[in-house]
Amino acid sequence: MTTEQLLNQWQTLDPDEQAKVLAFIDSLLQRKNQFNLGEKLREIRQEIIASGIPLLTSEEVEKEKAARRGGYRENSQ
Repeated sequence: MTTEQLLNQWQTLDPDEQAKVLAFIDSLLQRKNQFNLGEKLREIRQEIIASGIPLLTSEEVEKEKAARRGGYRENSQ
């Protein structure tokens, strides 16, 4: 489908239908971006493993998150 065909189809829709189409497109783009983020994080994890740096435990992750947010609390979930 060409851009012109899409535009012609778009113009036949009422404003409510156009809003639904835009919302659908936004949801597709959001899913794509989330997939790309997950892929990038997996790549970073593999680079860390390959470098020999030990991965943080879940408790160490929680402590680091809390420290960056202003303090660590035991059993914070």
